[in-house]
Amino acid sequence: MQNRITSLFNITYPIIQAGMVWASGWRLASAVSNAGGLGIIGAGSMYPEVLREHIIKCKKATDKPFGVNIPMLYPDIDKHMETIVELGVQIVFTSAGNPKTWTSFLKEKGITVVHVVSSVKFALKAEEAGVDAIVAEGFEAGGHNGRDETTTLTLIPSVKEKTHIPLIAAGGIATGRAMLAAMILGADGVQVGSRFVASNEASSHPAFKQKVVEAGEGATKLTLKELAPVRMMKNKFFQDIQDAYARGATVAELKTLLGRARAKRGMFEGDLEEGELEIGQVAALIHDIRPAATIVEDMMAEFKLAQKEVATL
Repeated sequence: MQNRITSLFNITYPIIQAGMVWASGWRLASAVSNAGGLGIIGAGSMYPEVLREHIIKCKKATDKPFGVNIPMLYPDIDKHMETIVELGVQIVFTSAGNPKTWTSFLKEKGITVVHVVSSVKFALKAEEAGVDAIVAEGFEAGGHNGRDETTTLTLIPSVKEKTHIPLIAAGGIATGRAMLAAMILGADGVQVGSRFVASNEASSHPAFKQKVVEAGEGATKLTLKELAPVRMMKNKFFQDIQDAYARGATVAELKTLLGRARAKRGMFEGDLEEGELEIGQVAALIHDIRPAATIVEDMMAEFKLAQKEVATL
C-alpha cells in the first residue's frame, strides 16, 4: 500500500504505533516495524541512558524504520536529542509543546519530524514550523490530549481542509474499519495507541493490560484540564480527583494529589487503585491481548474487507 505516509517513512502499511509512556519500549517498536508499520519508542518515561539502551536494542531487533516520540515538556530534552542524533535515529515525533523549538535542529540533521496536535490552530503552527507530517489526535485518545474536546470525526477533516502536508489520524482507532474511516475523512495514515497497549510486547504491566481488556463503555474520562488534560480509567485515584473537584480544590492542591510517578505506579507497576491508568475510549473495543504483528495483520485484513464493503454502498 503506497501513499504519502508509507513513502515518507518507507514502511509497508500506514499504521503508526503511538509513543506511549510506560508501554512502548524497544520490544513493541521493533515488533510493529517488523510487521510493516512504524514502531515508536516512547521517550517520555525514560531517563537519557534508558532511551539510549532502547534505541540500541531496537536497532538490533529490526532493520526496518522506527522512530522516537519526545514530549516537549521532558526536562532533559536536550540529552534525548543528543542521543537521537548520535545513534542515527531517522524519525522523531514531538508532542506537548511548540514545534518550532526543535524542528529546525532535527531537520538540519536529516531527521524526519512529525508533530502531534489536537486542533487546527496548532496544526497550522506545526506546518509553519516545517514539520514533515502532522498527527491530529482527537478527544477519544488516551493519555494527554486537547482541552477543546474535538473528536477525531471532526478534527481530521478540519485539519485536512487547512493543511497540505501528510496527515496522520489518532484517537479512537483500533480496527481496520476505523482506519478506513479516518482515511476517508482525509488522513494519509493512522496512529494507534490503546490497541498496542494490550499487546504481548508492550512494556505496560500485565494487570493494566487485563484492565484494558475488561474496560467497557464509559470506563474512561478526560480530567485535570487545569494541569495537562489526561484521559484515564475510572478507579480510586480518579475518584479522588473527582472528590477534590467537588470540594473546590486549587490547581496547587490538584498537583499535590497527582504527585510524582503516578502514571508509572499505575501503568508500569500495576497499581490499579492508586495509579494513573491512561487509555483511550476505544478500550471498550479491545477484548484480548495479542502479538503486535497480529494486531497489524488483523487491522489490514479488516481494512481491505471494509474497502470492498464500502465499494458496494
